[in-house]
Amino acid sequence: MWHILKILLVAVCFFGVSFGNKIEDFKKACEMGNGVDCNSLGLLYDEGKGVKQDDKKAREYFTKACDFGDGNGCVNLGVLYHVGQGVKQDYKKAREYYAKACDMGEGIGCENLGGLYNNGQGVKQDYEKASKYYAKACDLGNRDGCVNLWDLSNNGQGVKQDYKKASEYFTKACDFGDGVGCVIIATMYFTGQGVRQDYSTAKEYASKACDLGEQEGCDIYKLLNEEGC
Repeated sequence: MWHILKILLVAVCFFGVSFGNKIEDFKKACEMGNGVDCNSLGLLYDEGKGVKQDDKKAREYFTKACDFGDGNGCVNLGVLYHVGQGVKQDYKKAREYYAKACDMGEGIGCENLGGLYNNGQGVKQDYEKASKYYAKACDLGNRDGCVNLWDLSNNGQGVKQDYKKASEYFTKACDFGDGVGCVIIATMYFTGQGVRQDYSTAKEYASKACDLGEQEGCDIYKLLNEEGC
């Protein structure tokens, strides 16, 4: 989950201006109700970029961001409670903020919420609810949601094992840049599991997996070439 905080922080760091000036701009905008800039301030305090690292201030600005309707702020606030950073670990509060983010259309909020139900953290373990939130995350473009949904389906947890549906999840995951998803959907087209066997399509996905750094994708692509597919 920390990758969300860090990815968003990278975006903050490419404005090409000094941190000092940008921080003041963020503060003014945040005071005027701009949730995105409140979240940006929270990220800076979370990582100690341009300011002294301060978990309390990070939480303060994430809270403001969430209150002002910024879904990322709600996610980041949920993460703090989930892992107990600067606050007492509280899965119920994490669930509250993930749910709020999910309702705002933030896929990572839905995916994290699904994780709570999948692992029984702060809630009764419920694979059906986990699959529901993973599916919503997947539909919102969250590749981890797509992959986690397949994991539940493959294990017969919460959803019926369905290779056709699985092919849809992994196609989405691959489209969202998940190399493992590309490998799996390439394999499915290669073997004809859940989809009509199609070596050309398998080669296409294997190539994409290889480009994304998955050696197994490179191996499948090489095998298909050697076979003249």
